[in-house]
Amino acid sequence: MTRTDDSRYLKGGPVAQRIIASVREDAAIATAEGFAPKLVSITVGDTAAVEVYVRNQRAKAALAGIGFEERRFAADITAGELEAAIHGLNADPRVTGIIIQRPVPAHIPIKTLQGAVHPLKDVEGMHPASIGNIVYNQLDLAPCTAAASVELLKETGLDLKGLEVVVVGHSEIVGKPIAFLLMSEGATVTVCHHMTRSVAAHARRADALFVAVGRPRLIKADMVKPGACVIDIGINSEVGPDGETRIVGDVDTDSVKEVASWITPVPGGVGPLTVAILLRNTMVALNRQRALYRATYGAPDQLAAE
Repeated sequence: MTRTDDSRYLKGGPVAQRIIASVREDAAIATAEGFAPKLVSITVGDTAAVEVYVRNQRAKAALAGIGFEERRFAADITAGELEAAIHGLNADPRVTGIIIQRPVPAHIPIKTLQGAVHPLKDVEGMHPASIGNIVYNQLDLAPCTAAASVELLKETGLDLKGLEVVVVGHSEIVGKPIAFLLMSEGATVTVCHHMTRSVAAHARRADALFVAVGRPRLIKADMVKPGACVIDIGINSEVGPDGETRIVGDVDTDSVKEVASWITPVPGGVGPLTVAILLRNTMVALNRQRALYRATYGAPDQLAAE
């Protein structure tokens, strides 16, 4: 079988299309009622890779009926100046969500910027309050990559209650949120990290295996339980024997797909779904803002257009 017709591949594209279609319907209704959703992207300095992400976000936002604006700042801007700009966006009722493109210059702490975004406009799900809410089963504004990964697991139709899940990687915005999202669904979750004594021993008993560590082809076929679902979140550049650079994941896909029942391709798996989740989060943020507006001002349910 080829990659395009192999049913073992969990592709993000079709799921993303369904989500964007649903978002488009919700955005059209909100716009007609005077709440036009709008995303603002913040880019600091000139980074070619960031331009690719911004173009993709802009295009998908247009498909979903969500306004998109990019704001560029010079690489030598101070952290204080950037925080002030974010606070201005927080106060602007026309702005639904704020996206901070990474990387940012070394002198600007990314966690400080994430903390400056108001939780009601944190469509990336990376504010400490957004992360903390997941612990209390408030799951609708989770970090985009984590939520996209869990969404693909749900596509298998597996019953998540009691499912044995192993997450390899424990970052604040991917590994840990995945664990909490799945625990909320009733799964039994083990999280492995750089101090785990035997990642292979844990991985081999997983009904669902999530991998996000940034190490090309770390997971081999002998580390995967037959019939498991493998969600590969890694994105690594690798130079092949032919001298060509290609993108590969943290899983040795060619060998693992012969053991697993489902596996996400890289590229084409989690990545395409991440932007769709961002847009879905935007509508969640808009609905929260509308609820606050109603509670504060009552009728009419209308934001100022200018």
